[in-house]
Amino acid sequence: MKQISIFFLISILSFSKAYGNDDINFDKWKNQFKKKALSYNISEKTIDLVMVNIKFLPKVIEYDRYQPEFYEDTKTYIGKRTSKKKLDKGIDFYLNNNDLINKVEKEFNIEKELLLALMGIETNFGTYVGKMDILSSLATLSFDKRRSEFFTNELILLLQLIDTNKIDYKTLYGSWAGAFGFFQFMPSTITNFAIDHNKDDYIDLKNNEDAYPSAANYLNKMGWKKKEPCFYKIELNNNIPRDILNVSAKKIHSKKKLKSFKKYIKDYSNLDFLDKNLVAAIITPDKDIIPEAETLSPAYVVFENYEIILKWNRSLRFALAVCTLKEKIKDEI
Repeated sequence: MKQISIFFLISILSFSKAYGNDDINFDKWKNQFKKKALSYNISEKTIDLVMVNIKFLPKVIEYDRYQPEFYEDTKTYIGKRTSKKKLDKGIDFYLNNNDLINKVEKEFNIEKELLLALMGIETNFGTYVGKMDILSSLATLSFDKRRSEFFTNELILLLQLIDTNKIDYKTLYGSWAGAFGFFQFMPSTITNFAIDHNKDDYIDLKNNEDAYPSAANYLNKMGWKKKEPCFYKIELNNNIPRDILNVSAKKIHSKKKLKSFKKYIKDYSNLDFLDKNLVAAIITPDKDIIPEAETLSPAYVVFENYEIILKWNRSLRFALAVCTLKEKIKDEI
């Protein structure tokens, strides 16, 4: 772990140095981006209103290169995000908002404990939604080369939301990656899934009346299956072919019926209560970030619902943490 930390520290210092003299280039990028935004029929008035205050934020580059998913082992990552303190806060939040949460569960057929878990991990139940200027964050990441196309598209979508008066640009403070609201929606997620549930002609994702239904709508449209499993922790036999193990969240491969993995899983009988025809895969999430990690441990058998959470945030550990907290909350409410 120490070697990993040193590596990321060196990387951050290198990026800080590399971007130290980029103000002029960023101004050039702003001019080029304006032309692109105009080609998407975004009004010049909106573009000028927004772009005048956009700044290059070197700190955003540092955050991008040093995400917890890149350096925390699975046990540490899950433990931090599913603590008793987090659980107690979630229960209190539910008790204070149970009418709305129960209605949303019934309307969208999404378990309330899943919504609570997502909100808890994303923003600590709405108490920390982020303080970064989202427009500047997206502009910085668009200017950066690592995922420029993705963040350029997100910035275009955000300007379209502002241009059509669906979002107030003055409220756009959130995560360094451009996510917004109690459930940390990216602009593309807002565009495709956010809803004005309270019918006040404004999508307010820092208001539970819109935020909760929007998150439930997303999960429903993405195909979450109520009461079906997310994952189970397992121990693997040494005879398992290493090429069927998933160590990356980019794309889950080697998916088969659960019963196909029987000969590779120790104490397979512990899974007897599950439908053996469920589509499953096996992940070993520590191997990609900790070179010396044991290849076979920790290991998890994951199902289609797990992949739905991966679409929310493409991190093996994030999805494990969400489903872990979901089950803890379920046991308490």
